[in-house]
Amino acid sequence: MSEPKTIAFFPEAAFGPALNSVGIAQACARLGHRAVFLTDPGMGGVYEGYGFKEYKVNMSEPMDPEAMAKYWSDFINGHIPNFKKSPYDQIENYVKECWDAIVDTSIWAQKDLPGVLDEVRPDLVCVDNVVLFPAIKQYSVPWVRIISCSENEIPDPDIPPHLSGCGENDKACFERFDVRFNEVIAPIHQRFNDFLAECGEDPYPLGQFFEASPYLNLLLYPEPVKFKRRNSLDPKLFQYLEGCVRKDEGYTVPHFEANDDKPLLYVSFGSLGSGDTALLKRIIEVVAKLPYRALVNVGDYESEYTETPPNVHIAGWYPQPSVIPQVDAVIHHGGNNSFTECLYFGKPAIIMPYVWDGHDNATRVQETGHGIKMDRYAWTDDDLAHSIGTMLTDQDMQARLSQTSSHMRAQDGPTRAAELLCNLL
Repeated sequence: MSEPKTIAFFPEAAFGPALNSVGIAQACARLGHRAVFLTDPGMGGVYEGYGFKEYKVNMSEPMDPEAMAKYWSDFINGHIPNFKKSPYDQIENYVKECWDAIVDTSIWAQKDLPGVLDEVRPDLVCVDNVVLFPAIKQYSVPWVRIISCSENEIPDPDIPPHLSGCGENDKACFERFDVRFNEVIAPIHQRFNDFLAECGEDPYPLGQFFEASPYLNLLLYPEPVKFKRRNSLDPKLFQYLEGCVRKDEGYTVPHFEANDDKPLLYVSFGSLGSGDTALLKRIIEVVAKLPYRALVNVGDYESEYTETPPNVHIAGWYPQPSVIPQVDAVIHHGGNNSFTECLYFGKPAIIMPYVWDGHDNATRVQETGHGIKMDRYAWTDDDLAHSIGTMLTDQDMQARLSQTSSHMRAQDGPTRAAELLCNLL
């Protein structure tokens, strides 16, 4: 290896992108490089927990970490009524408010980023976000874009628009979603273009908030489920990583008072989706009547679960990459970590999406035969029981998952990413 370099990772302030970057950073460290993290204070401590130095970048009005965590949980919980709406009908509420907040993060970060970059003096910067940070583009070293959400974050006329949940061949859905998205997002987009002009950057076309890196772009989406594009991505600039599963602490499955020898389920709607306690309680009630066991991630709401069935174990957090290999099936929200980890470990999944690219991933898991898409709320007890039974007994699905898992494990996404970054350095 050449002389050790400093690689700075700057993921979005959310656990999905954060932990994907951790997986890549771990691989870079194994190759002898120094990996550090630029982070919003609200994610402070996450990267230090994995042994990486952190540098704080305010991406909103400064507040203490607890207040920041409460802000985002309140933001998500306030939108729970919108989780019942279609992706199209979420454009004018959840999607609009998210993009407004995302633009704010770029504007706020511009205050701190130049100074932080001068302090860190990285040889390479990796950004996992959906918005441009001008200071990184304008810094004097190569920058890499990581796309940890659905690969349709890089658009193409023949694939569904990002966040739309459209089927692969539903062109009418494509057009309808795009027209409404651009209509609603136009004032926010103009505000962002005004900011870009202040930073000396050219404006983006309507609907675009980021660009491909001219150096390298890493897509975590696995090849077996990727879309058929009209315009192929240049492999010199775009590389599929087959996921980036991080190394986490081990996990021992607890003893269950009932059904201790039965199939094991894992249920998680992510750190923010756990606020939808009514849905999680409903799933628990159904599982309580079935011949299964279940591990259920309830996030910060453990105190709201006063009685737990003997075949259910709840916790505020699970080391997911250590849990999924030990279960038989998963029920999740469609976040890209859960999506790719289930494929990596060959586990069938029911995806009940609520926002963002969860809609895209739910549609894709169904289309490619790797799992089942279910409406988040419009199901009966029998519907859920049937879907779980299908996951556990569908031999074609199991064979497809086994093949996809073998393919992804052979690629070793984090190591491949680290090697690509080293080559770029």
